[in-house]
Amino acid sequence: MDTLHIIGGGMAGTEAAWAAANAGIPVVLHEMRPKVATFAHRTGDFAEMVCSNSFRSDDHEQNAVGLLHWEMRTAGGLVMEMAEKHRLPAGGALAVDRDPFAQSVTAKLKSHPLISTSYEEVTELPSSGHWIIATGPLTSPALAQSIKSATGAEALAFFDAIAPIVYADSIDMDTAWMQSRYDKGETEEEQRAYINCPMTRDEYEAFIDALLAAEKTQFHEGETAGYFDGCLPIEVMAERGRETLRHGPMKPVGLTNAHKPDQKPYAVVQLRRDNKLGTLYNIVGFQTKMKYGAQTSVLKMIPGLQDASFARLGGIHRNTFINSPTLLDSQMRLKSHPHIRFAGQITGVEGYVESAAMGLLAGRMAAAEIKGETLPPPPPETAMGALVTHITGGAEAKTFQPMNVNFGLFPPIDARGGRKGRAVRYKAYTDRAKEAFQAWLAA
Repeated sequence: MDTLHIIGGGMAGTEAAWAAANAGIPVVLHEMRPKVATFAHRTGDFAEMVCSNSFRSDDHEQNAVGLLHWEMRTAGGLVMEMAEKHRLPAGGALAVDRDPFAQSVTAKLKSHPLISTSYEEVTELPSSGHWIIATGPLTSPALAQSIKSATGAEALAFFDAIAPIVYADSIDMDTAWMQSRYDKGETEEEQRAYINCPMTRDEYEAFIDALLAAEKTQFHEGETAGYFDGCLPIEVMAERGRETLRHGPMKPVGLTNAHKPDQKPYAVVQLRRDNKLGTLYNIVGFQTKMKYGAQTSVLKMIPGLQDASFARLGGIHRNTFINSPTLLDSQMRLKSHPHIRFAGQITGVEGYVESAAMGLLAGRMAAAEIKGETLPPPPPETAMGALVTHITGGAEAKTFQPMNVNFGLFPPIDARGGRKGRAVRYKAYTDRAKEAFQAWLAA
């Protein structure tokens, strides 16, 4: 049996390795960490969560990413299995204790009899064999150059930002309070998975002034900052208008100040639990390109964080991806080099779950091909099928940008009627997707 080689031990690479090995295919998983470090990673573990510790909404009846969770669980995905094992209270979201999560993924892969690992940097695209490139947004410069040379196309790039993490015991709970927005969550613990810091109008205006004036990371000559809209630095949002943050990550709706229930905050900064012990909280939506000194000064202006200690400050890094609609076929293979598949964020999907899903699909497709078979993509009515259709031809190549899964990628369904109709329509999307996905798996 031929061996499948996978470059990259992130969400996509690990899911691809798990899928192929469980199909009976020998796998070598190539990961350059910890021998070769990146800007954002801290460990050599597989599936390390670099930015948020959240897989976002787990609602599989009303939300496209929740539907993708359901599909991956139904397909026996490793990432969802380990996420459930290390789940943290987070209202309606699926958040995990990031270090134990990555450690458990690593242990599962290393204990699989058909998976072996190589901790060396791969600097060139291989000329033969069966390969999946799942190197993610931090593809090494040497390999990125090799991809560019092989495709004859400019690699696209945008800049991704990381949110700060605060030590829980440094948060002033006489000012802040615990509550999930709209009290989401089945248990009291889930409903109290977030810490909220209220702001008056004057405090908000002063914060915006300081944010706009703070010293920021400067880009090298010739680099342009094309940001993914789902991960904008807070400074960029503030530059778009003084009220942008108050209608985004700092919106005060669905929350009641436990200390002053009769006073509605003008804005609220939320922090989400980042580990099982509850000792770390990340500042939700506060990706930033402020320099470290400026970050501490500006963030300590937030009521409740005036004495905050930071386990990690925010940062910014280059995020590379290919023009998949032009370069990949429906089997996720590079058209010019069909022995190579691409999976994960490097294909232009955005988010942990989307990356893992494309890894799962690439692993299954590669395994089928090694066995002399062809696995058709999932139907476009499914979340996984909608994503792969988007990146392999459904998107407009000239304007291609990273995309989260959303119902706009699905074939339309007829269910109208305003906001109430939206719930009916989303339920119709998920019902149709589940039926189609189960039929695809069975076939």
